[in-house]
Amino acid sequence: MRSIGKTSSKLNDWDNAWDTVSANAAGVFVASRCHWGIILLLTGWVWSSSLGTGPGLAQTPPEIPAANRVYRPLPLTPGDLVKDALSDKDIPTGKGSFARDYLVSLQKGDQVAIDLTSENFDTVVTLMTLNGSTLGENDDGPDGGTNSLLFMRIPQSGSYIVRVQAFGQAKGGKFNLGLTRLEPAGVR
Repeated sequence: MRSIGKTSSKLNDWDNAWDTVSANAAGVFVASRCHWGIILLLTGWVWSSSLGTGPGLAQTPPEIPAANRVYRPLPLTPGDLVKDALSDKDIPTGKGSFARDYLVSLQKGDQVAIDLTSENFDTVVTLMTLNGSTLGENDDGPDGGTNSLLFMRIPQSGSYIVRVQAFGQAKGGKFNLGLTRLEPAGVR
């Protein structure tokens, strides 16, 4: 048994194949068989096999792309105006643009307006559950421009994600984001 960083492996001496790999400290177990020329990414380490030198471990973890970094949505407080910027350092959407997420706590029955404006890009605003299910999305608001305005009634109390993204392949720029709790007329 040979220990490698956070992982352990059993290596067949002549076959140079992995019989089993215990993937991480959380108890995830992966069974696999990998042969020469295969590079596996395991919890930040790279195990590589080379025809010239045999199996080896790269001691320096590779640069982790922004998409693989720890996900931490920024806090959003209802009633506050967020002035921020969207860039290529944010979450890639897979459509050529990027997104930035905000975490907000809302109550069942809240009626909210989410307003996203930018002079730099065509905005899209999305309200999602923590598991990524979309509750509502708006591309262009009622003014006919490229800013976004989304009205929603919250189905249950809890935390939600407000996603800011650029439409199409726009890279982003500065934006303003606001979430307002609406009150029925005559209530104060």
